[in-house]
Amino acid sequence: MSDKKKLQEAILVFMTEHKNVSFQVSDISEGMGMTSAADFKTLVSSLAEMEREGKLFLSRKGHFKLPSNDPVLTGVFRASDRGFGFVAIEDEEKDIYIPPNMTNYALDGDKVTVDIIKPAEPWSDKGAEGKIKAIVERNFTQLVGEFYAYSEEGIEETGLYGYIDPQDKKITDIRVFIEAEGIKPVDGSIVVVEITLYPDDEFPRSMQGIVKKVVGHINDPGIDILTIVYKHGIPTEFSKEALQQADAVPEKIKETDFEGRRDLRDEVLVTIDGADAKDLDDAVGLKLLDNGNYQLGVHIADVSYYVTEDSPLDKDAFERGTSVYLTDRVIPMIPQRLSNGICSLNPHVDRLTMSCVMEMSPDGEIVGHDIFQSVIRTTERMTYTEVNEIVTDKNQETREKYSSLVGMFELMETLHHTLEKKRKSRGAIDFDTKEAKIIVDSVGKPLDIELRERGVGERMIESFMLSANETVSEHFSRMEVPLIYRIHEQPDSDRMQKFMEFVTAFGITVKGTSKDVSPKTLQTVINSVKGKPEEQVVSTMMLRSMKQAKYDVEPLGHFGLGAEFYSHFTSPIRRYPDLILHRLIRSYGEEGTGSAQKTKWANRLPEIAEETSKAERRAVDAERETDALKKTEFMVDKVGQTFEGIIGSVLKFGLFVELPNTVEGLIHISNMKDDYFNYIEEQMMLVGERTGVVYRIGQKVKVKITKADPETREIDFELVPDPDAPKYDGPKRSTQGRGRGNSQRRGKESSSTYKPKQEGSSKKKSKPFYKDVAKAKKPKKKN
Repeated sequence: MSDKKKLQEAILVFMTEHKNVSFQVSDISEGMGMTSAADFKTLVSSLAEMEREGKLFLSRKGHFKLPSNDPVLTGVFRASDRGFGFVAIEDEEKDIYIPPNMTNYALDGDKVTVDIIKPAEPWSDKGAEGKIKAIVERNFTQLVGEFYAYSEEGIEETGLYGYIDPQDKKITDIRVFIEAEGIKPVDGSIVVVEITLYPDDEFPRSMQGIVKKVVGHINDPGIDILTIVYKHGIPTEFSKEALQQADAVPEKIKETDFEGRRDLRDEVLVTIDGADAKDLDDAVGLKLLDNGNYQLGVHIADVSYYVTEDSPLDKDAFERGTSVYLTDRVIPMIPQRLSNGICSLNPHVDRLTMSCVMEMSPDGEIVGHDIFQSVIRTTERMTYTEVNEIVTDKNQETREKYSSLVGMFELMETLHHTLEKKRKSRGAIDFDTKEAKIIVDSVGKPLDIELRERGVGERMIESFMLSANETVSEHFSRMEVPLIYRIHEQPDSDRMQKFMEFVTAFGITVKGTSKDVSPKTLQTVINSVKGKPEEQVVSTMMLRSMKQAKYDVEPLGHFGLGAEFYSHFTSPIRRYPDLILHRLIRSYGEEGTGSAQKTKWANRLPEIAEETSKAERRAVDAERETDALKKTEFMVDKVGQTFEGIIGSVLKFGLFVELPNTVEGLIHISNMKDDYFNYIEEQMMLVGERTGVVYRIGQKVKVKITKADPETREIDFELVPDPDAPKYDGPKRSTQGRGRGNSQRRGKESSSTYKPKQEGSSKKKSKPFYKDVAKAKKPKKKN
């Protein structure tokens, strides 16, 4: 192959590695390391020839890019409440920006195809700009909202029963009109609507649908959380067939169930959980061997023995993906007859388990392990509080009550500290973030917000579960069989760069570059702020700079844990991937690891990993929204009261402040009336133009609550004047946003921005006169 052909191939490889980017000649020469005069001349000649042959496209501005017959770009549209949006393309670091007039009426979460109208700028942060060509798959096929009924006259005139305003914030400016067929709910009902017509040129701000289910009435106790559950599409009822299968499971295990299992019923094993836990799915035991090593046994409820492959229970569990823990209720992955019954490792009764027994040296190194099916009988049901009283508080009464177990718990504490130290030495990041528990009464009214503290008991169990998860994952990965992994990839370099710049405000310099930062380096950052006011803020910002953990079929490692191999093995009652891992262990053990088995699971696991990752995100979103609702409700009667808080975020439209009970509120810049404030983006702070007063992340402030609105989940604060507030003494910098005139609200556009009135855009709670509403249209095919 001639040198010219080799160069052209190298150019194509370079261009392909930077999809959606157009380059000037100088960019290409720099990117390919061809900066000498001779190389540059050769490069220009090759580019010109490739452009003539159609291998490259040359724009009017003299930018080279790959021809427009590239494969269609497909991704997920994420809408902003300001009209524009972004499309995330798989395996691409930068999202594609979609201007407001280029969205093709796509809604948040829709799967779309995109045409690039403006390529990304090389060597800058600015990504590509595009327009949505087509909507491949709709995200919203059902919506939830409060029903507003028309009169009989209105129904006859329009062919519509009424309308709902959807609960989802991403589509609050769209009204859904209800076709006059099927279920006819009463005014004030909370309903699930199946969408039949989506926004289009004729009706860009309205949709149409049919009521499929009445969830309840707006005045029903607990309807607020139930509405969130239905809004996120979380299944609430098991199928009739699944319940029948669960009812058919005996309440006690039989001798025939012992076949192929090791009998560990004489072992000293305990469960350690929260006092209110009912589904006890893990038990542990620890002893010293004659050689001085530890033998740690982690025994997990064998849920897969009862939830058999492709059974009704299995199908329902897969659809749910995970149990969902909301403020006053749990939506279980499997029926409670199983989760709280024969699958729960209750004390003094025989239970079937999957066991991972590890031999560890005194310094925590795993020198041997065994994974097998077993039967156990737990000795005691312990709580975290009791274990903490034994090992930390040295409570004499509790120690006497469990005198036969005190020695094992003290041995467990020693091993836990060894394992924790070992994890940290390899780079595991320990996020000791505050966790709040919202206490509610019988009708769901919040009474208090308690901060949960993780004692030695909680951390001890966490250490043992992590060890089992890693051991099982590595064992089967080394066998080179299909497996489902829990992965946490290297952080996005752009986000990490912003974090590294952010912590410089606290005098912290992060070693290395944003592209290759190690978990050990980030743990050093956490250690440097331990016990300081900024600890919570730095931890939160670090978390935001990282990617989400998810399930995958490739062992891509777990960045946050510093682990090469990691899978979820220890919670099959509440997580479907754990249940699948147990099923794989049984399958490979009983049916072998031949090509048929490998092919079967290689075909099935990718979908399971993808769908369970989605189910997990769905559950987290519902849990966060429920917490936000109840926290806002809790603060309603505290409007006017003053609290001390810490600034958690600084944006050009104001400050977000977090109170000690984890409640967060906004101080809008329009309410900071004692000065005009400039936003200094590089340091993420607001500086008073006249006074020089500065507000930055991690700073303590006093605030007064001025509003708490449960409907929008928004809390407003105003600053209490502080004569000792810090002053800015740095150099003048370029600013973004200024003064009280910027009336942005939580990132929304100014209220003065003109918006053309759209169909159904009347204020919520006011029923539009039916004659102003278009008559029901004949449904078209869904996009």
